[in-house]
This record gives sequence, structure tokens and C-alpha cells, in this order.
Amino acid sequence: MHPRHPEIDPQLLSETDEQRQLRTVLRDFYTEASGPEDVRKHLATPRGYDEVLWTRLAGEIGVHGLAVPEEYGGSGFTFAELAVALEESGRALYCAPLLPTVALAAHALLHSGDREACERYLPRIADGTLTATVAGFDAGEPEGPEGPGEHGVTAEQGGSGWVLRGQADFVLDGAGADLILVRAQTPAGARLFACEPTPDTCPRTARRVLDETRRQALVEFRGAPATAVGTAEITGDTVSATLDTGRAALAAEQVGGSGHALDATVEFTAQRHQFGRPIGSFQAVKHRLADVLVALEAARSASAYASACAAVGSPQLPVAASAAAVVCSETFRLATAEYVQLHGGIGFTWEHPAHLYVRRARGSEVLFGTADRHRARLAELIGLSTRSAA
Repeated sequence: MHPRHPEIDPQLLSETDEQRQLRTVLRDFYTEASGPEDVRKHLATPRGYDEVLWTRLAGEIGVHGLAVPEEYGGSGFTFAELAVALEESGRALYCAPLLPTVALAAHALLHSGDREACERYLPRIADGTLTATVAGFDAGEPEGPEGPGEHGVTAEQGGSGWVLRGQADFVLDGAGADLILVRAQTPAGARLFACEPTPDTCPRTARRVLDETRRQALVEFRGAPATAVGTAEITGDTVSATLDTGRAALAAEQVGGSGHALDATVEFTAQRHQFGRPIGSFQAVKHRLADVLVALEAARSASAYASACAAVGSPQLPVAASAAAVVCSETFRLATAEYVQLHGGIGFTWEHPAHLYVRRARGSEVLFGTADRHRARLAELIGLSTRSAA
């Protein structure tokens, strides 16, 4: 049985005045500049999102630097503030690479403890001029493959430094990111590397995925120059902490998307009339909406706890992140299913935004491991399972 860790201060689970203000500003911002039609329009562009809006989000509101320390060009808040921004981006289905850049890559740099790498990259992440992602991190998970495998990456030292060989598939924003933080195998074990990809040594092929608002790609490394980040001894801890931070971030997005699905469905059922009355007045419809609300409140609690753990670096983060992954994934699936069903015929059309949220929900629930994998991980973390992690 793992030792009991100190509990999170309940005060950290309550939204502060600053967080409420941030939420209001962001909701107004997304309503004005990133509605469903804007999302559809920008999906057809080369980068898949509005790059002007990305710059405004970083410069006018400072979202990208919320959880970045001031010494690296950020505003020095915590992951709790970033989670508010991610929840609102999930609610609006904002399709820019906030998750890979700000939640994964930025936190991988911070967790690595490599001051030089942080000074080189974090200020540009914070001001919106650098997009980034991670690759090969799933190979560091207990459930992942041993060694580099078919889709793994290896690193070797050449005359001018480290070079990467191999490939990583379904990398978030892999085709467009300016920086890729790669977990690669070296003769001495796994290390973390920073690679600024170029077409000749790092060809990237966009993958066709269900959720077009979250682009993914096959990234090949053909002698790609790279710089080691952090030390070999903490690579495993860096990767694990980054993935759990990503799970907490994704949970916040899922809560936002679920909230939109419920609100939009409640609004529709209040307006749509059958038999001379709003369909929302029928008890069967009320029950279904109540089930979504109950699930959403559970998801909010799970997400808030995971975000609080990430904000203070709690040793409870692995448990909180996996619990949030299970609860928030299942809530998002339920909320989007009812979003479609209770809108009736129009909910099944391409013109209605419901299908975009369904796609996001289905893509998100397998992004950092399925619910079943997280249940198994939770059982191990809290001592309910004796299954080896290998």
C-alpha cells in the first residue's frame, strides 16, 4: 500500500475572484472570435486554426504564460489558472494547439529542471511565437512498449552533437509545431531531447483523425539534430509528470465541452415545442438532462482536484489525473450523446455543431489512455492491484 500523502487544501478547490474574471473574459472572447463557424472555417487552413487569434490570446489575455514563471517570461500564476483557460477553450472547441504547447511542452520543460532549455523556449511559448509538442512520451508509460519498438525514437551522438532516428506517430500538432520535445532511447537509457524540425531531417505527415480540431501527425526523425534536455536520471519522472499534467489539462477541456453540450441542449429543449409545450417540460427529457448535470458536477469536482494537485505539485497528482481522466471522459461522452439525441433530426446534420463536439469527445477519451487503462492504473496506485507495472 502506498503511504498516505497530505490532503490538498480545500481552499484550492474554490474558484478565486481572479479565476472568475479570467473565465468571464475568455468566454466573451471566444463567443466573439471563435464560434462554430469560425472553427469550421479555420479547419480548412494549413495550420488548422486562426493564427491571429492565437497571437491575441497570448498577447491580450496572456493565456500561454499563465503557468509559466515570471523569470521565463510568464505571469507566474499556477496550473489552476491555466485550467480555467483550458476549460473555456474546450467549451468553445478552440482548435489551436493549446494542449500540446502550453500544457504538455511547457510543463515538460519546467519538470525537466533544465534552466537553459527553459530560458531558450519558454519566453517564446508565453508570448505566442512558438508552438510546441511532445513525442514518444507514451513509450515511457508502464503500459507502453519496451524500448524504441516499431514507432520509437533513438538518439545517438554524432560529430556535431545528438541526432534522432526513428518515428513517433499520432503526435499532437506534429505537422506544424515549431519545437518537439522527444523521449528517445540512448545506449545509456531514455533521455529527453529538444528538436526544432526541418523538412530534410524531420519529415512530418498529417494523419487523418476523427477529431479534425485536434490535428495529429506521423513524425519521422532521419538524423534530426537535437539537444538533450534535463538529465537521464529524471527523464522518467519528467515524462510521467508531464503526462499527468496533460491529463489534468484534458479533463478541464472535457468539462468545458460537456458544459457547452448541456447548456445548448437545455436551451434547445426550452424552445422546441411538441404537443403544444416545450419538449424540456416532459419528465423523460428532464431526467436525461438531470443525469448529464449530475455527471457534469462529478466531472467538475474531479477536474478541480486534478488541477489543484498539478498547481501545487502534489504527490497525489497521478491518482487525481487518472480519476479525472475516467470521470471527465465518460461525462463528455454522455453529454455529447444527449446533445445529438435531444436535438432530434437537426442534431444529426453536418450543419449543426454537435458532431464536432462528439468527435472531440471520442478523440479525447483515448488521448492519454482509455478509461479502462486508467482504472487499472488507479488500482495499482492505491494498492488494490498486485499486477506488475511492467
